[in-house]
Amino acid sequence: MEFFEAVEKRVSVRRYRPDPVSREDLLRVLAAARRAPSWENLQCARFLVVTDPGKKNAVFEAVHEGNPAKKAVAAAPAAVLLCADPADSGSRAGLDYFLVDAGIAFEHLFLAAAALGLGTCWVGVFDEAALKKAFGIPEGTRVVALTPLGYPEKQSSPRPRKELSELVHFETWGGTGKK
Repeated sequence: MEFFEAVEKRVSVRRYRPDPVSREDLLRVLAAARRAPSWENLQCARFLVVTDPGKKNAVFEAVHEGNPAKKAVAAAPAAVLLCADPADSGSRAGLDYFLVDAGIAFEHLFLAAAALGLGTCWVGVFDEAALKKAFGIPEGTRVVALTPLGYPEKQSSPRPRKELSELVHFETWGGTGKK
């Protein structure tokens, strides 16, 4: 799939087929995430891949009740936890770059997954302490987000997006770039 097609087709998937994701495809999406840019090239993002059903249940249990992604975590054959240690990154002017770096890496993973016909869904509401305990994640390392990963039950259409004119300014705030 061509890059811009993957960008256009990427959607948050909440229903998955039970078919396992091949190790080759797992490694391909993780390799794409590894290629993401990071502040001062410190590469602080880390990924914990969970495919064992018993262990994946710990991910399910950590997702907060009422979160619509909880069922997706249960249904998908894999889950990926996005982790980062703030000490492995840096801060400048009050901005903690581990969050930015981790987010960029996860977006690379999401786009690679879309290109391979796999689904993902950003999950940010969960019990971080429970995940750290269940998976032996070291002290100081943060669980930033997680995603179910698998083959979508059905192909969904992308949700509407705001127009560029609502998001983009040229030269000054409010500038349209038109001459």
